[in-house]
Amino acid sequence: MRGGYAHIGATNMTTIAGVKIPDSAMARAATQLVRDTESDLLFHHSTRVFLFGALAGERKRLKYDPELLYIGAMFHDMGLTEQFRGSQNRFEVDSANAARSFLQGHGIPEGEVELVWDAIALHTTPGIPPFKKPVVQLVTAGVEMDVLGFAYDEFTEEQRKVVVAAHPRGENFKEQIINAFNDGMKHRPDSTFGTVNDDVLALKDPGFRRKNFCSIILGNAWNDSNYACSCNDPGHRHG
Repeated sequence: MRGGYAHIGATNMTTIAGVKIPDSAMARAATQLVRDTESDLLFHHSTRVFLFGALAGERKRLKYDPELLYIGAMFHDMGLTEQFRGSQNRFEVDSANAARSFLQGHGIPEGEVELVWDAIALHTTPGIPPFKKPVVQLVTAGVEMDVLGFAYDEFTEEQRKVVVAAHPRGENFKEQIINAFNDGMKHRPDSTFGTVNDDVLALKDPGFRRKNFCSIILGNAWNDSNYACSCNDPGHRHG
């Protein structure tokens, strides 16, 4: 065991940048599980995702359950860890499944479980989360701020400083988070097709070859000439 709930912030705060860290029994159990399972890099990143997500929700005046946002943020990279990365699934699915099992174990209603599952599973799928429910939106917003710097200037300098003081990025976070992604995905390269995860393996593995969506369409087993309509009616609507 590397630390408990009392150690989640460098300053041992329960409120960071005006955001309250959920303190229910379930939230404490989630914190402890993540603390015991993830590296310091992923733990602090996940907590920053919650904080930036919550701050984005406040700025956008969204109504959401902070505890569900917390679980979504804390579990969103669990599928990169040694304990949860054994499958050939996308790592986001392994992360979402870990959160589902945790929430079900705490008796959370299935609708809320699936909301968190969606929030985690979609956090690397640009263009969809903004049209989903607030918890889904905000997990992605937190990830995009912390990893990609999206909406960086929409957070105040004070907010950024306070969040990072409590949960440090450390040296070379950008390179380290890419390495963490690679460690969690290099054994399942087929899971990255059609996702941003492709870029990670393309950078880190000289032998990785991207699959091309159009090439798959053009080279698949369908022989369209065998199924073309043979009727001579120009008014025939196909499909």
